[in-house]
Amino acid sequence: MKRVIVLGATGSIGVQALKVIAAGADLCVVGLSCDRNVALLMEQAVSLRVGCVAIASLQAAATVPAELYPEIDVLSGPHGAARLVREVEADIVLNAIVGFAGLESSLAALENDRVLALANKESLVCAGSLVTGLAAQKGLQILPVDSEHSALFQLVRAAGADAVESVVLTASGGPFRGRGREELTAVTKEEALAHPTWSMGEKITIDSATLMNKGLEVIEAHHLFGLPYERIEVVVHPQSLVHALVRVKDGALLAHLGAADMRVPIAYALHYPKRVTVAAERFDLTGGKALEFAAPDEDTFPAIRLAREAGAKGDAATCALNAANETAVRSFLEGGLSFLGISEVVAHVVRESPGGTLGTYEEVVAVDDWARREAADLCSRRSH
Repeated sequence: MKRVIVLGATGSIGVQALKVIAAGADLCVVGLSCDRNVALLMEQAVSLRVGCVAIASLQAAATVPAELYPEIDVLSGPHGAARLVREVEADIVLNAIVGFAGLESSLAALENDRVLALANKESLVCAGSLVTGLAAQKGLQILPVDSEHSALFQLVRAAGADAVESVVLTASGGPFRGRGREELTAVTKEEALAHPTWSMGEKITIDSATLMNKGLEVIEAHHLFGLPYERIEVVVHPQSLVHALVRVKDGALLAHLGAADMRVPIAYALHYPKRVTVAAERFDLTGGKALEFAAPDEDTFPAIRLAREAGAKGDAATCALNAANETAVRSFLEGGLSFLGISEVVAHVVRESPGGTLGTYEEVVAVDDWARREAADLCSRRSH
């Protein structure tokens, strides 16, 4: 029986992970965390008989019904999830926390010899060298849960790392695929949240609309597979049926295809190296579906270019890029910044950011703090 801690259990990935776990007999949940959705978290904990949970929001944690405390230990505050990982014995940690907040828990998992199933791409974007270096030092596996990186992981494993010429990430193109920059000046929050393929949280959905999600995934792939940025391609594929491709040295192109169902990469990571049955839709090869591919429009959507520029400068710049993006996206969702303003704020912070690697968690936090202040000031000045 493999013991699993699910961080971000009340979000989209976390909820689907618990469904995957419930569908099998060889996984059990020993810890759960959330940001502030206490009602759902406690429902999950009681149902699964989980003895320890973490709640990031102190205000939300204060609403836990008193009668649950004898049975459930509640760790509260922004460091609660990392404490949960350190204090509860587990074999694998599924980190589905959104944003920079997930980094501390990723490091805690590796420091305490847990296999890391990673849905928190910011851990690698903000501290890729630190995280992968710790995993290598501990001899631990990082198993990607993002659908694209899970697909790449499987393809690279099948082809053999030495045979790989380059990898190709696919992007749906988001809700504004095909529009020019002048058509995006008055985009509303509701329009940006109307993703054509995936059902995700607000922050990730906005990142998909700006293509920043793909920029972050380029940085993530760089660290996961040890490839230089020039060997990581991005193509727009609106059908979202091909999740990734690998070019091998003899000229062949290997593709990973399947329905857009996050239970598939979640199950692969949690059960690795075994494959299990998942009740996902089977792709009908005779269904007449066309597969389209196109280059991303980096003039209208500069996020991928910005991610590559930050990657060339080093971990400090990619950390700053992420912090600026999180700050700008929040400002947009709150009505303070325009849609196009998101990439403009990020571009400014990347230009001003330091370069080089970050060797400690404290160094990462310092760069993150600086970038958030810089971005917040710019958001305030650009507020409309």
